[in-house]
Amino acid sequence: MQTSVVVFTCDLRVSDHPPLRAALRGGGRVVPLFVRDPAVDAAGFAAPNRLAFLADCLRDLDARLRERGGQLVLREGDTVTEVCRLAAEADADEVHMAGDVSAFAHAREQRLRPALEGDGRRLYVHDTVSTAVAPGAVTPASSDHFAVFTPYYRRWSEQGLREVLDAPRSITVPEEVGSAPLPERAGVSGVSPGLCAGGETEGRRRLTAWLRSGVDAYVERHDDLAGDATSRLSPHLHFGTLSPVEVVHRARRTGGSGAEAFVRQIAWRDFNRQVLAARPDAATHDYRTRRDRWRGGRDAEADAEAWRAGRTGYPVVDAAMRQLRHEGWMHNRGRLLAASFLTKTLYVDWRVGARHFLDLLVDGDVANNQLNWQWMAGTGTDTRPNRVLNPVVQGKRYDPDGAYVRRWVEELTGVEGADVHEPWKRPARERAGIGYPEPVVSLAEGLDRFRRARARS
Repeated sequence: MQTSVVVFTCDLRVSDHPPLRAALRGGGRVVPLFVRDPAVDAAGFAAPNRLAFLADCLRDLDARLRERGGQLVLREGDTVTEVCRLAAEADADEVHMAGDVSAFAHAREQRLRPALEGDGRRLYVHDTVSTAVAPGAVTPASSDHFAVFTPYYRRWSEQGLREVLDAPRSITVPEEVGSAPLPERAGVSGVSPGLCAGGETEGRRRLTAWLRSGVDAYVERHDDLAGDATSRLSPHLHFGTLSPVEVVHRARRTGGSGAEAFVRQIAWRDFNRQVLAARPDAATHDYRTRRDRWRGGRDAEADAEAWRAGRTGYPVVDAAMRQLRHEGWMHNRGRLLAASFLTKTLYVDWRVGARHFLDLLVDGDVANNQLNWQWMAGTGTDTRPNRVLNPVVQGKRYDPDGAYVRRWVEELTGVEGADVHEPWKRPARERAGIGYPEPVVSLAEGLDRFRRARARS
């Protein structure tokens, strides 16, 4: 009887899972494997929020496999070593896994393939497991990737997506294969108190609820900070507890402008992945350099620390940063405002902000995080690299009655209406009484400094 190994990475589900279905096609035995690789942690994955969410995902995946007669096998160590060892133990003929775009994933595949082939085994890498459209599937005539989203989105929308694959009914795992204990969320310290639950069961519940009651109003409400009217599915897409192919199919079946606007966000995710696949050094280097000489030294670090702590003196920025610390997640409009403020108003290197976000975001991944930071810093694919978001104007526009700010900045809970976005206009005695900091820099000074710096570049 043929035996196959399925290596789970960023695809922690049983529904619409091409590697799993391919491994089961011959009707043989399958070993569902997840490897806790110290190299992945060393590369920046081992943030408490993601480790806690991962523990939820692995336990839920194991439960869903057991419902089908299988189980998840966990091993710890170098991925290539452990996959080859397990394949030998199970006498497996082939190994299946999802493709990914990070430099780490590419290096892992380049090591794993010859190691398996040397033992007489084959590696199959499957596309459209973590994306709706595979990186490189659509390209312009003059380049290996699209650098502007709008033409990419037109081509992306024309692609016929593969059909959604049902979850398998039964899985047979070899009895002789052992597993390390699965991790538990309770064993992770430093987790954000408001971190959401992980796992495919929870992801599918959230998706169904969103498509029933949230997506129709997405166009009108997606920037409403206090309304919290986004899907909050990004952690599940990042860990692969939801399939982007299935999400797009189900969203399109609901119809309407809200569904298409939501699908557009899935396309943005694919866009960033095709950029990173073509330019892997964009994870750490400017995609399009502006020759920035970012501020350094004691003053810049003090400003960056005020930004991390949510004490810049600009309420909507501080609210977003405090939401991040409490939930391990941040509203997308808040992400734009926080990134603009750090890179444009404070003129601090985008990598400082990207690193902090990766330390806390449960949905933090290299493609979306780094390239969205570069987009806002003006070093990425944005065609308007010098745009600056004014936090006061933006706060009044997207949090008009100040509800979002008062939810997260407790010092300002007693300030009424839109005045909450400009607390420095209140009398000095009142400001001293609320304990909220003065702005770290005036917006005019920050804007002038940024423009002068870019003009010199």
